[in-house]
Amino acid sequence: MRVWVDLTNSPHVLVLRPLIEAMRADGHEVEVTARDFAQTLELCERFGIEHTAVGHHRGGGRGGKAVGLVSRSLALTRWARGRGFDVALGHGSNDVSVAAALLGVPSATAFDYEFAVAQHNVNCRLARAVVVPDAIPPERLYRYGARGKLRRYPGLKEEYYLADFEPDEGVLSELSLDRGRLLVVVRTPPDVSLYHRFENPLFGRVLDRLAAGTAQTVVLPRTPTQREEVLRAGSFVVPDHAIDAQSLVAYADLVISAGGTMNREAVALGTPVYTTFEGRLGAVDERLLGEGRLRKLTDPDDIVLERRPAQAALRTRRDPRELVTLLLSATRTS
Repeated sequence: MRVWVDLTNSPHVLVLRPLIEAMRADGHEVEVTARDFAQTLELCERFGIEHTAVGHHRGGGRGGKAVGLVSRSLALTRWARGRGFDVALGHGSNDVSVAAALLGVPSATAFDYEFAVAQHNVNCRLARAVVVPDAIPPERLYRYGARGKLRRYPGLKEEYYLADFEPDEGVLSELSLDRGRLLVVVRTPPDVSLYHRFENPLFGRVLDRLAAGTAQTVVLPRTPTQREEVLRAGSFVVPDHAIDAQSLVAYADLVISAGGTMNREAVALGTPVYTTFEGRLGAVDERLLGEGRLRKLTDPDDIVLERRPAQAALRTRRDPRELVTLLLSATRTS
């Protein structure tokens, strides 16, 4: 089978990397396109994912996103025409869903946050298969046109793509971190996302609290602008290139993130984690909060800064081929 995979954001490289490897190992021909946004292209290079760079991010406003969707979808259509793809796959990529529809290629989409309304109104209506965690109640997705298309899986997506992951201490020396000192990892808010369209004052207060303390704090920004702002906020370690963030999370004593993927990576790897996300919580995070595996932070003074237990946390590892099967079900006619 000829499979087209599109990557539009940094986390998608992590999520789809083992799926791409599994499909190729099973004899499928896989071609990858990637958008120049955040560290997407750099992560493709780091993981050795051959790809064609197509398009770039057009900004966080609705107008810019609309222009970006149209222009990149058309560019993808031109690139893919005549390549004979049997199916197109993406993790929340509107662009590949539109391009595949224009070409008459069946597509599948995956996501684990159900309240990105604009995104899902495109993806779910155009895709033949919508792959989501079973934590999301199906009725929350029906308004997007997903009825009859849902392919649900147990657990977290992070438990699938981290199944073969083992942490590498090399990231600590790369960032000149002291293994013997308390380590905090912080992820900035997704401030160019439509589902997070307001300032996050809590996040700034978190940086103030950490800047006043003695912990080693690594801040992982999403954009160059965020990086410059964080550098002005305090004496933090702020990488200027894509790093092995998963190993960093695995060795951290605490993670504080205003996004979603890194929160759930910390949960999957057994690292204590606070969320400062101020948008509407999705069902996956609701479940994790209810289970006590994720903590909601509302006051920086509540942050507990302490070394985590030395013993290794128990991990749930799931077979990424289960996700491959669900995604490729888009080729079925019934």
